[in-house]
Amino acid sequence: MTNITVPYTEGTFVPVPCAATIGHFDGVHLGHQHVLRRLCTLAKERGLAQSMAISFDRHPRTVFDKDFVPNMLTTVDERRLIISQVGVDVCAILRFDKEMASMSAEDFMRVVLRDQLGVRLLLLGYDNRFGRRKPNEGFEDYVRYGKAIGIEVVECDPLELTDGKRVSSTLVRELLAEGRVDEAAECLGHRYSVEGTVVEGFHEGRKIGFPTANLDIDPQKIIPVGGVYAVKVRVEGDIQMHNGMMNIGHRPTYGINELTLETNIFRFRGNIYGKKIRVEFCKKLRLERRFDSISDLARQLAEDAFEANKYLLHPDALPLTRRRFFRADSTP
Repeated sequence: MTNITVPYTEGTFVPVPCAATIGHFDGVHLGHQHVLRRLCTLAKERGLAQSMAISFDRHPRTVFDKDFVPNMLTTVDERRLIISQVGVDVCAILRFDKEMASMSAEDFMRVVLRDQLGVRLLLLGYDNRFGRRKPNEGFEDYVRYGKAIGIEVVECDPLELTDGKRVSSTLVRELLAEGRVDEAAECLGHRYSVEGTVVEGFHEGRKIGFPTANLDIDPQKIIPVGGVYAVKVRVEGDIQMHNGMMNIGHRPTYGINELTLETNIFRFRGNIYGKKIRVEFCKKLRLERRFDSISDLARQLAEDAFEANKYLLHPDALPLTRRRFFRADSTP
């Protein structure tokens, strides 16, 4: 897949006729993937040169509120990677600023989509809106604007859960806030993960037989609710996925107030300070709690490691299926 970053006022990208969809795609969940796969199909059906996913380099609110820190399911790089795995040809990241925010949908379609990116077909999700809002402006208006400038505008049907709910980034955030990381993974189509650099910690875990990698992550990334999780871990430079457990919390037994993300990688040796690791959440094991003694904590950690290993070695922890949530006829 080709990745491009497009300052919308500069003609640095040579466009070719393409089918495109636009959105923030936070999480690139199964609903997004449904749209992206439909996009690839339409590009082939219309004989267009390529498919293109168009997203933005930042949360729109950060442009107007410098103190706002968004809670994101994916970084820009993570979005690009997952979109490429779906099969889209090009991922275009637009620089979002106050000038772009002031553009009407009609001007955005003509100047950015048609002239700069070569869009000839625009596929929109069922609730997709863009451009400076006009009262009651919606899909039918986009169709009308498109006809005037040579862009076919098509609406994509939504993907629904078996209980009638629609997959959304909001639903995934709610599941993570409750520690239901296995259910969040089924909505995402992949395990939720965080990536960051291993930094110096307190070294208390090593003293009781459970050395941990303390992770410094992007402050915009959502952290699941505090507790102990069974996880899969990939260390920078290592192609192997390791089993492990992560504690998210404030280490109440030690009287620490700072939030920490500590990962014990099972049967792993090596100095990984300064390296990046990616942690994929598989299952929440328990809530964080305070223990009366360090020895009580050590016994509980041994039980946690046993439960994590038991889960991670079970078939349920293998690559995801959609068996529980989705109708067979609605699976993309």
